[in-house]
Amino acid sequence: MRLLVLLSALFFSVAAYGQGKQASFCFDFYGNTFCAEADTSLNATIPQYITPQNIRTFYNGINTLNYKPLLAAMQAYRNKYKLNDWLYYQLVRKTAQQLSPKNANYSRYTLYKWYLLSNSGFDARLAITPENRVIFYVYNNEDIADIPFFMVDGKKYMCLNYHDYAHADLHRDPPMPVPVNVPGATHAFSYLITRLPDFKPESYVQKQLQFKYGNTMYHFNVKLNNEVKGIFANYPGVDFSYYFNIPLSNETYGSLIPALRKNVNGMSQKKGIDYLMRFTRYAFLYEDDEQNFGKEKRMAPEETLFSEYSDCDDRAALFFYLVKEIYDLPMIAMLYPTHITIAVQFDKPVGKPVIYEGRAYSVCEPTLQPEDLKIGQLSSKLKNQAYQVVYSYVPGHDAN
Repeated sequence: MRLLVLLSALFFSVAAYGQGKQASFCFDFYGNTFCAEADTSLNATIPQYITPQNIRTFYNGINTLNYKPLLAAMQAYRNKYKLNDWLYYQLVRKTAQQLSPKNANYSRYTLYKWYLLSNSGFDARLAITPENRVIFYVYNNEDIADIPFFMVDGKKYMCLNYHDYAHADLHRDPPMPVPVNVPGATHAFSYLITRLPDFKPESYVQKQLQFKYGNTMYHFNVKLNNEVKGIFANYPGVDFSYYFNIPLSNETYGSLIPALRKNVNGMSQKKGIDYLMRFTRYAFLYEDDEQNFGKEKRMAPEETLFSEYSDCDDRAALFFYLVKEIYDLPMIAMLYPTHITIAVQFDKPVGKPVIYEGRAYSVCEPTLQPEDLKIGQLSSKLKNQAYQVVYSYVPGHDAN
């Protein structure tokens, strides 16, 4: 009888260990389901506070496990749904969360993210600060603002997890890179977003927007998806050529753009642009980012439609998107020290034109100002201020 109890206990112990080392999981990923499994037997060996040796031990150990099916599943999913790098990184994050929950052991969770991203071909690096912060970087050759980076052999590596250490001073607590050679991890990571996921139609909610143009009140029922906010929660300040070309998701596009096209149908080009300018100016409440978010944050067009408040760069991006979709006219973005606005090229300029690279543009202010600005009019507080053209768009040409 005693032998039977011992054998039963031994069987239970082995079975429990076997179940614990193999994680099978499925999770929703922006309207679709991703399923996979992977060996997590290394989890017990990685402490919360890690050393460079712990990183090397993890890497050597995980390479003895069979992670090829998981990595192949992630790449197949990426190819099927045409995920850009930023969305693929969200898949990496959610997969790492299944393998090692973030709140259980942050260091281990970050190691999984690093392993999955680097073994997907990206040149990703880890560093540890004296205060034992685990910093996760990726090679990037784009113009990115508001997140830390370091240089190695002339290559720039952007911090992917700085938001987890928002109050850290990495100058006083400098990260020390932990060199690990990952074969094939050479690709640069891009923050360019050219499409949003195909969310399930039933996951959208409707938001009512309205504004008055002339003597008519216009109403819109715009379909919006709350998950868009999550996609851009930690998205950095990208180059304006990237920012101004972030699209709407399909359902949101279908609920707004055809309605705007219908409303401007029959208007002259100038009046139609004026209509879009005033829609962007008056259909939303204004609030500065410092008051709204506690920091500067550029919202994508769909975020602006969703948010109760928005500021000038959000309006500029939305107005640019609407004009491009409905009229596809040349435009420039004019950045002042405390403001950004848009100028559009018409067949004939309106007001005092802005000349840029031989083209005449007319200012179209999409943000509410003290004056009721018409097309071609610039706010009086900006007239004597210097500006920089941070983005120019010409249909059929590469963006500048």
